[in-house]
Amino acid sequence: MTLKLRPRRMRLNDNIRAMVRETSLSVKDFVYPIFVVAGSNVKDEIPSMPNCYHLSVDNAVELAKQIDALGIPAVEVFGLPEYKDDIGSSAWNMDSPVQRAIAAIKKAVPNLIIIGDVCLCQYTNHGHCGKLCGQYVDNDSTLELLQKVAVSQAQAGADIVAPSDMMDGRIAAIRDALDDNHFINVSIMSYAVKYASAFYGPFRDAADSAPHFGDRKQYQMDPANSREALKEVELDLSEGADIIMVKPALTYLDIVRAVRESINRPVAVYNVSGEYAMVKAAAANGWIDEKRIVIESLTSMKRAGSDIIISYHAIDAARWLGNI
Repeated sequence: MTLKLRPRRMRLNDNIRAMVRETSLSVKDFVYPIFVVAGSNVKDEIPSMPNCYHLSVDNAVELAKQIDALGIPAVEVFGLPEYKDDIGSSAWNMDSPVQRAIAAIKKAVPNLIIIGDVCLCQYTNHGHCGKLCGQYVDNDSTLELLQKVAVSQAQAGADIVAPSDMMDGRIAAIRDALDDNHFINVSIMSYAVKYASAFYGPFRDAADSAPHFGDRKQYQMDPANSREALKEVELDLSEGADIIMVKPALTYLDIVRAVRESINRPVAVYNVSGEYAMVKAAAANGWIDEKRIVIESLTSMKRAGSDIIISYHAIDAARWLGNI
């Protein structure tokens, strides 16, 4: 028998494979998250996230310069405040590390896109993402606080604000606040589909943001639900979101695909801390080829339909992509 159809013909060598490759991964797809703290000349490795650091503003600026030189187009800024209270007021304090870092990075690397994380969990003394009424996170009274955070980050120089709190109505509230304060060109990247995931553990160590009681299941999504994700996306788009995010990434690629097929706006994914830490741990034990695993994982996120990939692997991946 003579085989006339042989798919293997298109896999014979590197050039053929590159010519017919359906999904292209680029350094321009990446956003690198950074964690800023008070002080100067601080660079402390985060134990559960190897090669990720708590950085003072001066060192965050130096890292931003390196990120820009690699061709990565954006950073997302997270921070540890100098004080916490019951409403997270340090989150909109212009002297807090996040606002100072945004301003300093924008001055030093003006073309780098800066995304501000809009949430309260790392700023509250109870670790939840909003204002409490007893042990319940009160949705509507939290919206005013999120407005303050978003406006403060825009004032500092953020190009995009990214609400990650999962309060209902927050996109409309933030859009109104930005517009009322003449920040009509500041975009909103909504954590529209954020699941109550076990993959956030290392981040909560890094941001000191673990809840002091209970969990976040009353406002983050049930991992078992998919139709609800499209509902959340529809609501946030109707309220003015410019970019829609799915978080986490690897265990929710089916959701990424469903969102991609349902909207014509940019879709982002967050390759979260637990996903990163597992790869790092396995690589440290010699169990996997870290470079191949990382590139394969990031490509799967792009193949599923994402336009933007927020990842702690971004710096390494940017260096590797030219050598694949």
